[in-house]
Amino acid sequence: MTLEQTIAFLTFSVVGAITPGPSNVMIMATASLVGLTRGLPCVLGAALGMSSLFFCAGLGLAQLFLLYPLTLTIMNLIGAAFLFWLAWKIATADVTQAKGDTKAVGFLHAAAFQWMNPKGWLVAMSGITAYAGASPGSAFGLAATFAVLFFVAAFPSGLAWLMAGAMMQKLLQDARIARAFNIVMAIALAGSVATIFV
Repeated sequence: MTLEQTIAFLTFSVVGAITPGPSNVMIMATASLVGLTRGLPCVLGAALGMSSLFFCAGLGLAQLFLLYPLTLTIMNLIGAAFLFWLAWKIATADVTQAKGDTKAVGFLHAAAFQWMNPKGWLVAMSGITAYAGASPGSAFGLAATFAVLFFVAAFPSGLAWLMAGAMMQKLLQDARIARAFNIVMAIALAGSVATIFV
């Protein structure tokens, strides 16, 4: 990739990573429950999960989905159903649970979550199709470059959402505020999924 192509793709990646979506809602909600330190694996998992998605898309998934668009539609629908279920679980979560009993979304769950995230697929597919054609080089080298550049954008973006969630942690000790926050997060999650299909 040329310097201009790298800057263009990095800009695309920052916009794709920092804008509201299911992953950022998950990161923010995790931090609001468990704080910065225990939320870090969630951010790392989300960033590496998306990077692995970019790598696989760069190696050929994008071509497969362009040839068989119904496959991507089916995957997006399954992912959306999962995320709507997750939104319901967030909205109805027990806010009276003791802090020590709260489980953080860990590295593996956050990484796997990216493969069920319709926004993640949309960002990866559009990024690869837009920038791969303009970039000479081997498929493996390009896929690795896309993955590394997206990680460089996604990790600090996730940290910003993590810090925002951690700042809310004290406020959420009030059960009524915590319930309202969960409902807002659930609506944000469901809304972020809905906008993908509009």
